[in-house]
Amino acid sequence: MRLRHRGGDLVHLAYCTNVHPAEDLHGILAQLDTHAVAVRDHLGADRLGIGLWLAHRVAAGLAADPEATLRLRAELTRRGLEVVTLNGFPYEGFHQPVVKHAVYRPDWSERARPEHTANLARVLALLLPDDVTTGSVSTLPFGWRTGWTGEHQDRARRHVDALGRELAELRHRTGRTIRIAFEPEPGCVVETTAQAVRHLQGMDPDHFGLCLDICHLAVAFEDPRTALARLARAGIEVVKAQVSCALHAESPADPEVRRALGAFDEPRFLHQTRREGTPALGVDDLPEALGGEGALAGTGALSGGEALSGEEALRGAEALDSDAPWRSHFHIPVHADPTPPLTSTRPVLQETLAALLAPDRPRTTHLEVETYTWSVLPEPPRDEKELASGIAAELDWTRRELLALGLTDPTTEAKSPPTTPHPIKSSS
Repeated sequence: MRLRHRGGDLVHLAYCTNVHPAEDLHGILAQLDTHAVAVRDHLGADRLGIGLWLAHRVAAGLAADPEATLRLRAELTRRGLEVVTLNGFPYEGFHQPVVKHAVYRPDWSERARPEHTANLARVLALLLPDDVTTGSVSTLPFGWRTGWTGEHQDRARRHVDALGRELAELRHRTGRTIRIAFEPEPGCVVETTAQAVRHLQGMDPDHFGLCLDICHLAVAFEDPRTALARLARAGIEVVKAQVSCALHAESPADPEVRRALGAFDEPRFLHQTRREGTPALGVDDLPEALGGEGALAGTGALSGGEALSGEEALRGAEALDSDAPWRSHFHIPVHADPTPPLTSTRPVLQETLAALLAPDRPRTTHLEVETYTWSVLPEPPRDEKELASGIAAELDWTRRELLALGLTDPTTEAKSPPTTPHPIKSSS
């Protein structure tokens, strides 16, 4: 969907298709027929934006066959879908029974990662609508922190520099600018905006910047306006923002709260958990936070994304104090609330959207609703119709928030107030 900022810029709103499992072209089109078209119909939109996820094999195939990419573009257009952004973070297997740390491989020190990202850039340059000249590809923030050395960082930087040259050549050849957006994530080399400044400063701003996942920002207990000001001072642009909410536990020492959190402990994805403080302290997964056997084993406590050492890393479950609020990296549908006593970080999302879309000029024009966790919620959608309805409700909530911030719908110029959140159940 497209909305117009009061400054005149078009803001693109999409939902990320990494919520769907297909990793081949036939499967991708089938799931778009089942879900994306239904979402568009729910919203009554003539055109729906999607943040397309392409696993590495299909991306490589399309990059090697421009005619196949143009056929995909035609198929998208026929369905009333458009693409201005790709999610290049997961490489493959994002819906395997167990994903966990595998989502961070290959990392940017390995040749496969820049090759995949370059393929995505070539594909996106052909998928962009005729009236759009700039696209974005989000990617992981270099790699997982454990075992990351100066040598890894040097290799990663060489790969980034080489990719920058490829992107410049792509722009010269096609007239399309594709920008790569590194996405800070809990537990990675870059977790916070302060670390983003340290690692991204000096990169070519024409082709590299930041993907601000607002769930991740909330998990790190970062203040949105402070974080955005820090990035602005460093000259790092928010190329793309992911509209997302984290799980919030105000009183994690309460047995009822811990039982509710336990309902979100599932085996597929990592749910890094942080405790409010300066700096935020945390662990790599929800079972560790809840004090299960082996808590913190092999990971150490984390402070602002950096591993601690010595005595602090050996304190086990005590390292995550339950006397302060916790936030867990579990993407909660943005329009809905977990069952009390848990809440979501929707207030952080609202504050961040307001800061990103300030009246003078937008800090980004690419917004992507990214709730890939629908299938692992305590009570997931019962069928494909419920999933499409849920995704549509997220987009509708987001659209209404943007309209309330002063953006307008170019097709209707209508304004509507934000909707009232509806609860989602968490069995315990």
